[in-house]
Amino acid sequence: MPAQSQFGRGFVVNLTLLSRHFGLPPEKAFFGVADHLNDLIVPEQFRGTEIEELVERLRKMVIWHQPGVLDKEDAAEIKRLLNRIAIAVDTRLGIAGPDAGKYD
Repeated sequence: MPAQSQFGRGFVVNLTLLSRHFGLPPEKAFFGVADHLNDLIVPEQFRGTEIEELVERLRKMVIWHQPGVLDKEDAAEIKRLLNRIAIAVDTRLGIAGPDAGKYD
């Protein structure tokens, strides 16, 4: 059994932890957020799909972000990516017409 992770291990768990950061004001959202990418694991059934592509884009955006520079814009884009990942996962799970809603 792997050692306990400090910052989460898994797919849904880590996406949830990332989402919590982006519920904060943009200037605070990026501090420590990259730690949740360390053990973010794309499940086998999602490899080679749009979900994996979106997760890789998410990783790049978080890692390349420079705190204090474009915080608001990057945080908004990451929120949209997290919603797209959630919708893509629901679609792959057979949910007809998933939607993040108007007031996310």
